[in-house]
Amino acid sequence: MLFFQPDNSLNDWGDRILQTTWSAFPGLGSDQIAITWVVYDEPVPVNTGGALTPAEFWKYGARGFAYRGTAPIYPASIVKLFYGVAVQEWLETGMIQPSTELDRAVRDMIVDSSNDATSLVVDVLTGTTSGPELPPAPFETWKSQRNIVNRYFQSLNWLELEGININQKTWSDGAYGREQDFLGEQRENRNRLTTNATAKLLHSIIGGVTVSSERSQSLMALMKRSLDPAELAANPDHQVTGFLGAGLPQAAQLWSKAGETSQVRHDAAYVELPDRRPYLLVVFTEGKAHAQNTAILPFVSQQIVAAIQALD
Repeated sequence: MLFFQPDNSLNDWGDRILQTTWSAFPGLGSDQIAITWVVYDEPVPVNTGGALTPAEFWKYGARGFAYRGTAPIYPASIVKLFYGVAVQEWLETGMIQPSTELDRAVRDMIVDSSNDATSLVVDVLTGTTSGPELPPAPFETWKSQRNIVNRYFQSLNWLELEGININQKTWSDGAYGREQDFLGEQRENRNRLTTNATAKLLHSIIGGVTVSSERSQSLMALMKRSLDPAELAANPDHQVTGFLGAGLPQAAQLWSKAGETSQVRHDAAYVELPDRRPYLLVVFTEGKAHAQNTAILPFVSQQIVAAIQALD
């Protein structure tokens, strides 16, 4: 059972938003976009500062809409959100020890989307390192260790996590050596996520039940994005322009993690509008032309804002 319930009103709005988006961007194929949208009605169970226990939180339902929500798509830097959660779990259980360098890497991975920082985080999580090719037996051990994050998320038994793969580093230029061997000649072992899986993880973070209330809030602090034009101009890695945050009014509150490559452009966001229902929105787009188009995600975001206003 999904963590959100399909809703006729949201389905109507979601279908309308998709049709409007395809009209505005006719080159965007029906198989090149995926959306999961969750609306929080009163009493709102998220962003409570840890007021709800996990048992209480998971009793709350939410209305939602998904289009291709189970389609496995290369997630780009969205995967860093999953690595950030894994770090919090490892620290909580004593599997790794806190350090200034790890804190710095996690911060740069989420706030600035640094691939170099992510490389360190993956090394710490898995006890592996990049390097030249390995002989078969050591490589089998290395591969098993690199799958530890996959095994952790599989242990949660969330329906939404079926079919995902999160065992690869993120790269600026590409994988080499043992990393290329692990990725596969046809990149068959590349990372895969769905908008539903990403939405479920984000839902648990903003609900304060990822690992612990305190650790959820520490992740939210890293995901907080300013919409102030002066701050955006001063920070080129703000993950707002060209993404969902660019379609929001300046008075909105935004927590998000974006990702892009030459082939994809994605964003996962939790949004609070003044005097409106808060909502969660995950949008993935594929295709080289669309990955370079900085208008699609803001356009979808604007349509969602209008729908929220109409719902209220």
